[in-house]
Amino acid sequence: MRISVWAPSAKSVELVTAERRIPMHPPAAGDADALGTWRAEADDAVLAGGYRYSIDGGEPVPDPRSMWQPDGVHGASHRLDLARLPVPSFAAKPLRDAVIYEMHLGTFTPEGTCAAAEAKLQYLSELGVTHVELMPVATFPGRRGWGYDGVDLYAPFPAYGIPQQLVSFVQACHARDIGVLLDVVYNHLGPDGNYLGRYGPYFTDRYKTNWGAAINYDGPNSDPVRSFVIDNALMWLRDYGFDGLRLDAVHAIFSFDAVHVLEELAAAVKELGAKLGRSFVLIAESDLNDPRLVHAPSRGGYGLDAHWADDFHHAVHRFFTGETDGYYADFRGLEDVATALRQGYVYQGQYSSFRGRRHGRPPAGVGAHQIVVCAQNHDQIGNRAQGERLSMLLGVPQLKAIAALTVLSPFVPLLFQGEEWGAKTPFLYFTDHENAELGRLVAEGRAREFSSFRWQGAVPNPQELETFARSKLNWSELEEPPHAEIFEWYRQLIHLRHADRSRQDRRGRIKAAVNADSKARSLRFVHGDLLCAFNFATTPQRVRMPTGEWDLALRSDMKAAQLADEMPAQTTFVYMRRRKP
Repeated sequence: MRISVWAPSAKSVELVTAERRIPMHPPAAGDADALGTWRAEADDAVLAGGYRYSIDGGEPVPDPRSMWQPDGVHGASHRLDLARLPVPSFAAKPLRDAVIYEMHLGTFTPEGTCAAAEAKLQYLSELGVTHVELMPVATFPGRRGWGYDGVDLYAPFPAYGIPQQLVSFVQACHARDIGVLLDVVYNHLGPDGNYLGRYGPYFTDRYKTNWGAAINYDGPNSDPVRSFVIDNALMWLRDYGFDGLRLDAVHAIFSFDAVHVLEELAAAVKELGAKLGRSFVLIAESDLNDPRLVHAPSRGGYGLDAHWADDFHHAVHRFFTGETDGYYADFRGLEDVATALRQGYVYQGQYSSFRGRRHGRPPAGVGAHQIVVCAQNHDQIGNRAQGERLSMLLGVPQLKAIAALTVLSPFVPLLFQGEEWGAKTPFLYFTDHENAELGRLVAEGRAREFSSFRWQGAVPNPQELETFARSKLNWSELEEPPHAEIFEWYRQLIHLRHADRSRQDRRGRIKAAVNADSKARSLRFVHGDLLCAFNFATTPQRVRMPTGEWDLALRSDMKAAQLADEMPAQTTFVYMRRRKP
């Protein structure tokens, strides 16, 4: 078996196993295709116990493309015959029909494993979820964490189960007609167990990120770095069966050459899809309000399929909680909620007081199915001092209104695990760095990063086991009031969204009317065959119906769905257009 590793500046490279040190051969002179790649021959028996590489006689370290790190980020690397993993073909629902459920495998169940999560899939199917989005599973340090400090991008996190169990989870989702998206981090790597810099110029000091050294996408020797990242993306899709990727914080991916690395990635993913007869999606997380992310390369874009739009979350959160710290200071209330519903972006080039500059541009040419919105996600909950969910800040009427705004919006809705029943467990930031000094620095950095928010209480220590344990969902809540009521509301909203067969790309035809008077606050919007009416006031209000014939399908006070001249205080009504037989 031929084994290889890229180390362009090395004078010598050795393959190190428990029994042997095997010198590797440098690339042949003039072989441009193998520039910087060292090779050796080793049979399976030699590699069976694990291996590492020694660069220039230094301490042996894991393989950058290690497929399995059972002993963690500092342990030996293991090969895996991914071709033997049974990955069937599957066609996930298109994004315009999607309801995404964000899941952290370690806290979704008490066990925190792929196998335990697989046992909950019937529940998600009954809820109406079409896609599960897993927070990062690439191996990161310790036994617990969010996954955004991963360092072994090709190796699934061992605490969640062996690679075959991850494949089994994906297959079980597919068997229930649920697609699976994977959150991947290509803007930085974590510091603990990060040995890439010993091999070559994977990083650059020309740019900075908030989380660590930026990846070298456009400097000398950046072609192999790009291949390293793009090959990783293709591996998750091809070998593990994922249906798409969520690309973390693409605004921190710096690529200033003629072909942006995101454009190259999108082209490679489309080529793989054509080869396999599958349709993959790439969804960018970005706070730039930049439509170029989803525009085709022919019009100067990157060709991604969709992107997160934070303005919806910020406007909704600001209106319902009244919080004005940090970026919430940029949002004013119900009018911004209506703008987010109509246009996707609130900020389209106007001045942002939080940023101290203009922000965004108009979302021309962006379809509703290319915008993912949420009222809660791991960042917006976990980046609070106490990890509070909206269910810990608001009452049931407000939670139901927010659910209807999110699920029935014209965009692709994303729910965060437990949101659908108003979970009372927090979602805190937790880590397990073996280096105590690094753990201390992480805790201090968290406190500094969110100093612009004046929420009460100190940030819990991310390193403490209790911080992780408190973040696990309490599934017994589903049997208690008002959680069962909230769950049923979400379930009915999702099934109404699926039942609206007229739902196409109608972003330009969204009608949203607002009454922002302090005594008669209300909002009404129409999308497809659904009409949502919200009375946020403390007194009843008359329902003003648009033209057409409408049937009342749901009302948040849990009374029978029947027509009423007035909406009671703090209620949400959902109507469906009556279709002629």
